[in-house]
Amino acid sequence: MWQDFIQRANQFGKAKTPFFFLIDFEQQKPILCPLNKMAEQGIFVQFPDYTNVNWLEDLPIAPFYLHKQPMDFAAYQKGFDLVQQEQHFGNSYLLNLTYPTPIETHYSLRQLFQYSQAKYKLLFKDQFVCFSPECFVNLYDNHIFTYPMKGTIDATLPHAQATLLNNQKEQREHYTIVDLMRNDLAIVAKNIHVTRFRYVEEIQTERGAILQTSSEIRGELAKNWQKEIGSLLAKLLPAGSISGAPKEKTVHIIQQAEQQPRGYYTGIFGIFDGEKLQSAVAIRFIEDTEKGFVFRSGGGITIQSDAQEEYQELIQKVYVPLQRA
Repeated sequence: MWQDFIQRANQFGKAKTPFFFLIDFEQQKPILCPLNKMAEQGIFVQFPDYTNVNWLEDLPIAPFYLHKQPMDFAAYQKGFDLVQQEQHFGNSYLLNLTYPTPIETHYSLRQLFQYSQAKYKLLFKDQFVCFSPECFVNLYDNHIFTYPMKGTIDATLPHAQATLLNNQKEQREHYTIVDLMRNDLAIVAKNIHVTRFRYVEEIQTERGAILQTSSEIRGELAKNWQKEIGSLLAKLLPAGSISGAPKEKTVHIIQQAEQQPRGYYTGIFGIFDGEKLQSAVAIRFIEDTEKGFVFRSGGGITIQSDAQEEYQELIQKVYVPLQRA
């Protein structure tokens, strides 16, 4: 199935045929859909310069609420300790540890999709909604761009931006992910440059603003890169920012620590319009399960990480970036 997806994507790219794609973290259930067939399959997106949404959901009368039921800290610490043990052995030096949090809200998936704000939004067949702030890769003008995000803080804290930028743990984590993504881009491109390093962005949530740090990395692609779109994406997966480094060993540790497949969470989704490709990492993710809504979140673990701080970050990231009235 994975090889079929790669071949189809290459064929669509060579023919300059616009398409949507969605790839799960385990690369077991990839989806490719012609852009003009998305709506009839129940797939809706909002990107900075493209949307196929032509409907409007009514806003609930009652004020928005989101009730979280976080996992026990002891259960989190069990996975955290396994990760740090492997890091002490030198098997990983950055690992993104994630877990699901059951939530309750009176918004439907369609309403969450409609009234959240994010650079990249996806509503997939009433199964899940994603409002991601994080680009995976953008490809245009024979260049590839990526914008890894690492480092988060409550924007209302005193001197929040300075605290975030001066936090040594966050600095090390950001240096690591930038180095990882530079190496990843070098697999498919040349002349790799970090054009912006550790700049701060503000993101709105229903509980107030948070600050995150990002960097911009770019490289030069070969001409006619479109005919190799599927192969190119395959070489870059899984996304470094939500797996870790080194990738192969780290993904194996993730499977041991999390004890469940991620599915489309922390996979990637995007569109190819016939000339350029834009894509996002599937984070900020709410899934409709047999037991109700589940919000998936996580954070980067290094040898310097503190379990309680990482646990609180996992909970803090369970939020909906609602549009301001």
